[in-house]
This record gives sequence, structure tokens and C-alpha cells, in this order.
Amino acid sequence: MNSPQNPVLSFSEFQLSPELFRAIESLGFDRPTPVQAETLPILLGEPTDFLGLASTGTGKTAAFAIPILENLDPKESGVQALVLCPTRELAKQTADQFNLLARFKKTKALAIYGGAGYAGQLRALKEGVSIVIGTPGRIIDHLERKTLSLDGLRTVVLDEADEMISMGFKEEIEKILSLVNGGESHQTWLFSATMSKEIRRIADGFLHSPKQVRIASESATAEKVSQECFYVSEQQRPDALENLIDSVEGFYGLVFCQTKALVIEITEQLKKNGYAADCLHGDLDQSARERAMRAFKEKSVTIMVCTDVASRGIDVKDLTHVVNFSLPRELDLYIHRIGRTGRGGKAGAAWNLVTPSHQWLVGRIERETRTKMKRGELPTAESLIRGKVRRARDGFDSTRSNQAETVQKIQSSLQGSGWMETIEHLSKEEIVAGFLAGSIRMPKPVRAESGSKKQPFHSKPKRFEKRRDFSGPKGKPYFRGNTRFDGGYEGSPAPFASPEMTRRQRPKVSFKMPS
Repeated sequence: MNSPQNPVLSFSEFQLSPELFRAIESLGFDRPTPVQAETLPILLGEPTDFLGLASTGTGKTAAFAIPILENLDPKESGVQALVLCPTRELAKQTADQFNLLARFKKTKALAIYGGAGYAGQLRALKEGVSIVIGTPGRIIDHLERKTLSLDGLRTVVLDEADEMISMGFKEEIEKILSLVNGGESHQTWLFSATMSKEIRRIADGFLHSPKQVRIASESATAEKVSQECFYVSEQQRPDALENLIDSVEGFYGLVFCQTKALVIEITEQLKKNGYAADCLHGDLDQSARERAMRAFKEKSVTIMVCTDVASRGIDVKDLTHVVNFSLPRELDLYIHRIGRTGRGGKAGAAWNLVTPSHQWLVGRIERETRTKMKRGELPTAESLIRGKVRRARDGFDSTRSNQAETVQKIQSSLQGSGWMETIEHLSKEEIVAGFLAGSIRMPKPVRAESGSKKQPFHSKPKRFEKRRDFSGPKGKPYFRGNTRFDGGYEGSPAPFASPEMTRRQRPKVSFKMPS
């Protein structure tokens, strides 16, 4: 379905109920997003199955929440709508969105997800809810316990269906859809960012003559975000990350790492150096995740370090930056990452820290997204110090004006403290520099790698190509029994051996001979 010739300019054109329209106005929604403008006329009309292709951050939650709330039957006491989400974070955020839109209606949405106790969910289900939003696993648990009935269900929504499939929920989704028994008025709405073979099979199997809407592809999302790559060595990535964060004012963003161990390591270093940072990874329990996300949304934490799996479902507004500390090998992951910034028409930036061994990924990403990454220049130590001094001066002016009483008390306590004698022979510059030296972290020098973009996108990292240089005669590795001496075994903790090393000096690496 193409964009309408006469685009909808206001929510008032949909002739919504006064309670729902009032809630929309109170949330500051002045005009519908493209996906809302195309979807709402369909879903507010006659019952129909629906297939919507739209990426994260396009406003699709309101696109299906508004029709569900508008079409609820107040006389019915059972569950009328079921929304399936890939993660507990997304389930909670979707339920919150429903409840904000339903604030002037006599209805509430209930979030059901794993990692939380059953008691509160059972109590809420027993009291009666019209809308249930949950993860597939916990929904099936309640269906098997017979604590959730879908007999009167009118609408079932699959939100971010491609994410649910990629997380292994295909069987759970099919089981739930098979159990749905809403009569003739039952309708199924499927929303996905991509149309994979698995999504097509589900659509063909459970959607009947669905109406379709397709909004800008994910690659278009990448074009709206400023993308820069910075070539640094593996060892200097943490220092480069800190220097980049220091180079901008008001950094508020996500830092993506490939592994849980790297997430913990980077978070600890950032905290040690005074940054307001926290992390999300798979080993955190639900309460710890909720605390971290609450602090991040309140901006008491401004840097969230996370893995891709742990970050699924995060929907935070006004993110200024997304940092790929580790470049992903999958294009979809890259698009999902950088698509978390630059939402709502605001500017967003993606920084990519590229090591020599992963330089080849840059060319592949550029080719497949049809975008060009800007070669970024790492900030110099001089520019970082100037920026920190300027921000310290702004904070000084703010403190003097906003905390005049505190300043006055400190000033009166200086008498007889010895401070006057200490600074008597110092210049103003020396006094200011002395105080700032104790409060400003000095940047560490980071040397940028050469990073040639002429390297073909399919080429392998150079250190693997040179393995034969570290071997024995005619490129054969040194062996003694089952022990290999060349140090070039991939995955081994030992460093690569230098070609100048003697046989005895070469690091020993455990290596099992193939049978």
C-alpha cells in the first residue's frame, strides 16, 4: 500500500471518542506519524486481518493501541485484546503506552512476562482486564494453568514479529494463534520490521486476506542517522570511547558490545573514571534490569552499555548517540542498533569504533545500507581539555547563581583556614588550574589507525592472513606431539609469535591434532 494522496494531518480527522482524543492531546501528539496515518483508517474500520511492515521507532504501538481502545466493548468482562511482544521490557512499555492512552477510559492493560512473580499477575487476571500484553512463554504458562482465557478475544497483535522469530518463539506463537477462538469478529494484526520466510509462513497460515501497509524500510532508517567510523587499535578502544563521550556536551546514549564479559569490563572502567554508566546483559535478574532502565530513563545514568539480546525492547526517547564498541556482523543488528537514535525527527549519531581486524565490515555495511560512513577524526587532548574547562566555567557560573547561600557559607569559613596564605603568591590562572586539575580527568592520547577503505568488503582480517609468516619452514607450523609452537592458533590466549623468535622462544599453545 502506497502513501495516501491526501495525508492525514491531525488525529481529529479519525473521529475518535472524546476520552481517547483527550488522552492523545494530553500526550502531546499533534499529528500522526506515517505508519499511524496509513494504519489507523484501516484498523478503525471494519474488522480485518492486517500486515504492517514498519521498523522500530515509527509510532506503530499507537497505531494498533488506538483502534483496540476505541473498539473495546465496555459490557464485556473478559480479555478482548492480546498483544504478543518479544521481550519483557517491550511488554511493559507497550502496557504503559496503552494505559496512558486509556487514562480517561474505564479500562487498563496488564503486562504479563517471565522473570516476575505469578501472584500479582494472577490477582489482576482474576479481577478482570480487557487487554493483556505479554511475552509468548508466560502467556502459554497462563493458558496451560487455565488462569487466562481467550474465549472472548477479538484482536490478537504480534508486535515485532521478526524479533520474536529470531529469539526462538515461533512454536509458541503458532500455538497461541491456534488456541485463539474469537468467533467471526476475531482479527489478527501482525507488525514486523522485515518480511522473512518465517514471517511470510505465519502470515499465510494465520492471516486471512490481510490488508497491508509498508512504511520506509530499515535501510532508510540508517540514512537518517549520522554515521561515523573511527579506526583505533583493540587496546585503545576504551580510551577512544571515553574521549569521544567527552567531546560532546550532554551525551545520552547506548554503547553496544558483543559479549557480556566486555559489557561488564567497559561499564566498570567507565564508572571508575567517573562516568554515569550502567549495563544490561543476560545475567541480570528482572529487578536489576528495571532499576537500571529506570535510572537510564530518569537520566541519572546517561551511558548504558549492553549486548544486543539484553537491549531488545529498550525504547528510550531523545537518545543522542549510539556507539558500536564492537561492530556486529549481521546487518539487521546494525540497523536495529543505530535506529534507536534520531527518532521523532530529531538528529541522531552513530559512532563505530573499528579495529584493523574488523575494517572489512565497514565496506559491507556501506554496500548493503547504500550509505557512506564518514571517516571521523578522534578528538585531540587539547580540544578535550578546552571543552572540559569551558563546561567547568559554565558550572561555576551556575553554582554561584543557584547556590548563593552555600557559596556564602564556604566564603566565610575561609577565614583562618590558611587558604589565603596558600594562594597569596599565585596568579588567577594558577589558582583555577589547580582546582580544575583535581576535578577534570585528563584525556589519554589515542592514536588513530590508518584504516584504508580500499580493502574489499569480503576480505579477511590481516592478522589471520599473515599466520603463515609465524610458521615453520614452507609455512608449516611447528609441532611436538600435540603441542603447537607458532602461536598462531585462532582463539588461543597466547600472543602471535614474532618471526624473529627462535623455536624455543615461541609461545606454547595447546592444540589438539585432528583425528
